[in-house]
Amino acid sequence: MSDRIEIKAALSVSDAGEISGTAWPFGSPDRVGDVIEKGAFTGPATLPMLFAHDQAQVIGVWDEFAETDTGLTVKGRLLVDEVERAREVRAMVKAGAVSGLSIGFVTKDAKRHAKGRTISALELHEISIVAVPAHPGAQITSVKSVSSEKDTLLENQETQTPANAPEIDQKALNAVLSRLDKLEAKGQRLGAPAIVQGDADKKAFVSFLQSGQIDQKALTVAADAPAYVLAPEETSGEFIRNLVEFSPIRAIADVRTTASHTILLPKRTGITNAVWVGETTARTASEPTFDQSEITVKELATYVDLSLRMLEDSGNVEAEVRLALAEDFGAKEATAFVNGTAATEPAGFMTAAGIAEVANGHATNLSADALINLFYAMPATYRNRGSWVMNGTTLATVRKLKDGNGNYLWQPSYQAGQPETILGRPVVEALDMPNVVAAAAPIIFGDFKAGYRIYDRVALDVMPDLLTQRITGLARFHARRRVGAGVVRTDVFRKLKMAA
Repeated sequence: MSDRIEIKAALSVSDAGEISGTAWPFGSPDRVGDVIEKGAFTGPATLPMLFAHDQAQVIGVWDEFAETDTGLTVKGRLLVDEVERAREVRAMVKAGAVSGLSIGFVTKDAKRHAKGRTISALELHEISIVAVPAHPGAQITSVKSVSSEKDTLLENQETQTPANAPEIDQKALNAVLSRLDKLEAKGQRLGAPAIVQGDADKKAFVSFLQSGQIDQKALTVAADAPAYVLAPEETSGEFIRNLVEFSPIRAIADVRTTASHTILLPKRTGITNAVWVGETTARTASEPTFDQSEITVKELATYVDLSLRMLEDSGNVEAEVRLALAEDFGAKEATAFVNGTAATEPAGFMTAAGIAEVANGHATNLSADALINLFYAMPATYRNRGSWVMNGTTLATVRKLKDGNGNYLWQPSYQAGQPETILGRPVVEALDMPNVVAAAAPIIFGDFKAGYRIYDRVALDVMPDLLTQRITGLARFHARRRVGAGVVRTDVFRKLKMAA
């Protein structure tokens, strides 16, 4: 089962902060169709008491739990003497402003059915006081008064309406309350105290993958491919982050987005020609020249097959599709960013004309002196922001190189999250770089942020095909993205050239 924490949602409180209630009623489903069986609950001896599942609002502790015939009953105490928020929550409970308990848990065993799940094993992580619980039967049962020690049953209290109060449209009120119930039930999932548009978009996207039906209010149809749906922002963002794992150049290049199929970049090809002059010497004119460089957006496309059973049973179908596409797209991008030459590919930095080369001096043996020469051949501004790029085989050779003092050029990283370095600059391992062979250029060093530009036009759009592969029990997902890339400045790069 998934290890995500889920939220499900009655209670009495005294002036001293003693609190009790029913955290989960047995025998009926919650608002999303889930039923928890008696005997399913496990957990530690004490649990934190939160307000609205906000981990920044710990207001007390739960230390008694019991499964009765009617449900899971709990007792605990609000830290009213120590935490101001706990005193505020006690006041809200006694005033009836909040009226429920809601549990946060990890499902250990469950069976799906048409309307939800039957959960037979779970581990409690926290119990929160909430305004509207996920289970409609989990309501506050009573509020204790210290003076009388009697319970005031909130659920049976009658609200007195002033004689001059305006007439209430009960139908409209019920519609609003129903909407609030749905929002609260969904919002009680841990880590999402409030419903945001991205949640609805992602849910609609998953539904689209499973059924092929497009929710026009939540999803966007690709303008340049009407049969495809654009992945929502959260999914696209995660997709780009996954791409970095397989396409390492993205981590060091200048990555931007564009709404155009072609990007024109002005480029200066000549400079002004100032000269030293005397007080009354005539000045000379300069005529700098300019040109344009062009980056064209290319298209990358594929499809992924998933079994119909996985599609129906998996709660993570969106993640499965995203990761599969990221691996494939990332590998293809990585190759193109390094060596792309075809008309349908982004332009690779190793194939760009005009990048200066530093001679290694030998056809097959890397020279430590040549690496040092290459490093200092770069202007200091770009050298101090540069990165080395090579494949793993070359990196293994470089790790053995020493300078004239017997010190290794390669320096390991002793700090978590920091890259390995050569001559103090980070190393990026790119599988598609050439090996150390005669006439090859196995190493490039440069300021990729200044010199190599990547433009994302469409991060990801997807079209499910639930019919053509059905005879083999599969569903096919066609996916495409559009990206362009190219070198915008050759002067910030240097290659190491092996002798012929």
